[in-house]
Amino acid sequence: MMARRAELAGRLHEVRERIASACAVAGRDAAGIRLVAITKTRPASDVRLLYELGQRDFGENRDQEAAPKAEQCADLAITWHFVGQLQTNKAASVARYADVIHSVDRLRLVRALGNAARRQERVLTCLVQVDLDDPVAGDPGRGGAPLAEVPALAEAIAGEPGLVLGGVMAVAPLGVPAAGAFARLAPATAAVRAVRPAATIISAGMSGDLEEAIAAGATHLRIGTALLGDRRPAVM
Repeated sequence: MMARRAELAGRLHEVRERIASACAVAGRDAAGIRLVAITKTRPASDVRLLYELGQRDFGENRDQEAAPKAEQCADLAITWHFVGQLQTNKAASVARYADVIHSVDRLRLVRALGNAARRQERVLTCLVQVDLDDPVAGDPGRGGAPLAEVPALAEAIAGEPGLVLGGVMAVAPLGVPAAGAFARLAPATAAVRAVRPAATIISAGMSGDLEEAIAAGATHLRIGTALLGDRRPAVM
């Protein structure tokens, strides 16, 4: 356990150094960046070790793994982020533990999350996931709502009791420069802030493109591999 703690401490330091360097280049304050540790396929013991090291934001992308992990760590003051594609029939389960839902991409999901939040007397921060695929280039899909649908989704979230419109989320398409992809996020960000000016979250950037995301204005980085090592089969 001590060896794993030392490994995670070193990785966390390296990621924070990358963030600080990217912010210096972009002329931004690193204090404005929220690091979300993506712990999918990793045991709850890794969550606890990172918590001991000062990490407070954790993300998961599958409810069947996230729910028991959150329960095992219920004694910790963690902010849980759900970052994966979410089926409406999983909304009630995710609403029990997640504080921020990054992947809201359709109206039906907005209604399901709103219903679940009210039943459980919780308030969920929701981000509109934006599709950054370039239809002309034929980019492979990474999920999200087309730009034309973003205003309606933002309005729906803002109008749903139990939900708070927090901002936007995006994943850079595979095989294309991340900087150009993240630049396409700006109109969606503006559309969401037109609905709620306080919706300032921009969740963009992972282990391989956090520098480009910071340059494009990201406030939340979803970091898995760089922080926890190569992905492995899920362990509870």
